[in-house]
Amino acid sequence: MATLEHDLVVIGAGPGGYIAAIRAAQLGLNVACVEKEPALGGTCLRIGCIPSKAMLESSEHFWAATHDFARHGIKATGITLDLPTMLRRKDQVVTALTRGVDSLFKKNKVTRYQGHATLNGPGRIKIEAAKDPADLKAKFILIATGSKPAPLPGVELDGDLIGTSTEALAYPEVPKHLVVIGGGYIGVELGSVWRRLGAKVTVLEFLDRILFGLDSEIAADAKKLFEKQGLEFRLGARVTRARKQGGDCLVEYEGGEPIICDRVLLAVGRVPNTEHLGLESVGIQLHKKGMIPVNDHFATSAEGIFAIGDVITGPMLAHKAEEEGIACVERIVTGYGHVNYDAIPAVVYTQPEIGSVGKTEDQLKESGVEYKKGLFPFRANARARTLSQEEGKIKVLAHAKTDRLLGVHILGTHAGDLINEAATAIAFGASSEDLARTCHAHPTLGEALREAALGVANRSLNI
Repeated sequence: MATLEHDLVVIGAGPGGYIAAIRAAQLGLNVACVEKEPALGGTCLRIGCIPSKAMLESSEHFWAATHDFARHGIKATGITLDLPTMLRRKDQVVTALTRGVDSLFKKNKVTRYQGHATLNGPGRIKIEAAKDPADLKAKFILIATGSKPAPLPGVELDGDLIGTSTEALAYPEVPKHLVVIGGGYIGVELGSVWRRLGAKVTVLEFLDRILFGLDSEIAADAKKLFEKQGLEFRLGARVTRARKQGGDCLVEYEGGEPIICDRVLLAVGRVPNTEHLGLESVGIQLHKKGMIPVNDHFATSAEGIFAIGDVITGPMLAHKAEEEGIACVERIVTGYGHVNYDAIPAVVYTQPEIGSVGKTEDQLKESGVEYKKGLFPFRANARARTLSQEEGKIKVLAHAKTDRLLGVHILGTHAGDLINEAATAIAFGASSEDLARTCHAHPTLGEALREAALGVANRSLNI
């Protein structure tokens, strides 16, 4: 078999990998991307971020039609759920976007190989069990193989009744009782989907709070709102076993009676997808948690081999992987590439949404940083009132002496869009005064962010 040569070979076509490949091609490199799945886009696009958001949106419409239309003077009767159509729409969204990535590869002349890539010594890659078996040679190799659901001892996954987010995105019918193991963003998002569609949902969380890593005040407020929507949370619940029992599922946890339900979603986080990559052939040793060690420029211990995204340390976010992919290839070609990790936002796509960027109040307290805080409730925002979306608030954290923005945390409608303004402000080193002095259109939700920034100096105008 002939050896095919490229300047850069990217392993993995998720958000980090495909964006890195396109950017490298724009910079003039001869680029190839190896992906084992037939469809491009990685976990995020195929079985993660995108299909889950499609289901969240559809289920939110169903909930609004059955619960919220009346207060707008809309009397709707005879509303029924057509789950097959909802699932089909989700699949159509995914298909359109995966084909879009394929078109982008063709547009930018990125060579695509389908198969499992294994490092085969310095600068060498072998593609096995593939549609396109090949031996590749490259000056640079970028590992962007993403992550997979984390297992939990005692939980017997069967890919059907007891499964991960992949199965929970395609249940053929609404569960009567869904038990979610894990109160992180995946658990509350998918739990919200099936609750809106009629399921009883019980979330079992090992910690004494949900949404670990987010600002604790915002997370506590969110929990109260989710409970109003019908989600049940059992905190401090360490799951010891989950197995099929007849046609049902049995879930056992410390501190409570076993639960019999018809479906179980395991959502206790994700782990790096670094197995069977042939890392030993180039001398790369993994961290204890399975991550690939890299330096500040995403270089591994092996010459010419780099890694980004979920396989290295940091939050497992698609947009974080994208930024790292761009920075990595730009540094390879131009000598400069940088990611500002203080300005990477995170979003939980529940209703209301949660958006966060920068330091949490908990982190500032723990590190002893002096700060000031501004709060503004959405109930005092005119646009939120007109939308009948008054729940939640915005928290702005600024340095006590310099006034530089340290963190912004939003619980409210369209928080995922609003947080981008805050991320931009933090990226450019803005102060709370800068946000407060910026004119915002009226009536908009963005005015609530300005009011929270005004609140840092105790001069909010509408509360």
